[in-house]
Amino acid sequence: MQEYSSQAAYDRGEAVCVIGAGAAGLIAVKNLRENGFEVDCYERDTVLGGLWNPENQHSPLYPNTHLVTSRSQTEIPDFPMPDDWPDYPSASQMLDYLKRYASHFGLAEHIWYGSEISHVEPVEGSRFEVVVKPAAGSAARRLRYGAVIIATGHHWVPNLPSYPGQDGFRGTVLHSSQLKDGSRLRGKSVLVVGGGNSGIDIACEAAVNAAECVHSVRRGYWYLPKYLGGEPADYALARLRRRPSWLRGFLTDRLLKGHRELSARMGMEAPDHRHTDEEPIRNGRYLEHVGDGSIRRRPDVARFDGGEVAFTDGTTVRPDVVVLATGYKPKIACCPPGLLGVEGDSAHPKLLARMFSPRVETLAVAGLVEPGVGTLPIVHWQTHAISHWLHIRKGDPERAANFRQQVVSESAQYAVDSTGISPRHQLAVDAEEYLAGLGRIIDTLEQEPVK
Repeated sequence: MQEYSSQAAYDRGEAVCVIGAGAAGLIAVKNLRENGFEVDCYERDTVLGGLWNPENQHSPLYPNTHLVTSRSQTEIPDFPMPDDWPDYPSASQMLDYLKRYASHFGLAEHIWYGSEISHVEPVEGSRFEVVVKPAAGSAARRLRYGAVIIATGHHWVPNLPSYPGQDGFRGTVLHSSQLKDGSRLRGKSVLVVGGGNSGIDIACEAAVNAAECVHSVRRGYWYLPKYLGGEPADYALARLRRRPSWLRGFLTDRLLKGHRELSARMGMEAPDHRHTDEEPIRNGRYLEHVGDGSIRRRPDVARFDGGEVAFTDGTTVRPDVVVLATGYKPKIACCPPGLLGVEGDSAHPKLLARMFSPRVETLAVAGLVEPGVGTLPIVHWQTHAISHWLHIRKGDPERAANFRQQVVSESAQYAVDSTGISPRHQLAVDAEEYLAGLGRIIDTLEQEPVK
């Protein structure tokens, strides 16, 4: 902050700063405006839509990206997707949807493009000083806000593994976020590393475009088809939520039994976790490609050796291209880690109710969850709760205190063991339980205090 110390901060009063104009940021701006707040939304790129916009130079979209959650489970509650859209919209349709949302609610006038937030710092108790760095090279600006909502998502900082001998590999190694053009796979020998949804999708892309595709996974996963019983799978499973928990578990196991047995017959590793412990793999083509041999599975990579890659089972492959579909780190660079509950070497924030800073009550994060279903409905209710909280926190201290108490009590339900199955597991929430918790939080805000 020293380089800006001579410049006075422009005070925006009780206006709210929203960081990011992707899906979460747009939803935050809309709900804040509906609650009467002035809002300044800062987007480091020159376009809205975040990762869904291929014109965003930081977008991690890979070829032929489609939603892995269905339309009905992904759409924003107060802005449904068109009825004639497919069950699983494409990335271009998703971008069109977000543009329509922004236009319908008049959000564009509140967005400052080409403006990166380089630092936020609490001042005067619960207010914030924000340093805005324009992309065009103009001098940075300092502004003060009544609150800050970080809505940047967590798919921007690649998680890059390092294997012995990798620096001397004679082929091409790239992260999935760099695979902007499927032609890079055409006619090549391709090795895809990583068993999450991105790794599965890219392996399927390579199966039909590359000369050969080898897929390296280090453990077993639950493979969920996109349809169950003639319905989108997540919709079918969502309907089971109305059942008692024991019956829901039994019926879910029955629905997944056939796919579990099929993957076992193909020699795939059995999952080392329950299907509710983390987001399953949603792809209707993967098992078919493994079954017809267009995807050959291998265990974890052991080392790189010149032009070869060796696996832990002793087999080798000589790929032209290695795609590391190894996920992302949930790093929020603009904010001091301590404000987000980041401790030690962990990169994962520990937020109250998965959205509020444990240190400053006017700092919140929207969308930093892995719910196993569409994230946008959860972001809608998160930002609804945040907006209501900011609205009543000064005018109704008693209700604000009850709210804070409810947020703290709800937070214990989402605690995740730090030794979780995978790094992204630490962002996992059970969608049904989390939405119910958000409902209780919102009810606390809307109830009149007992006199």
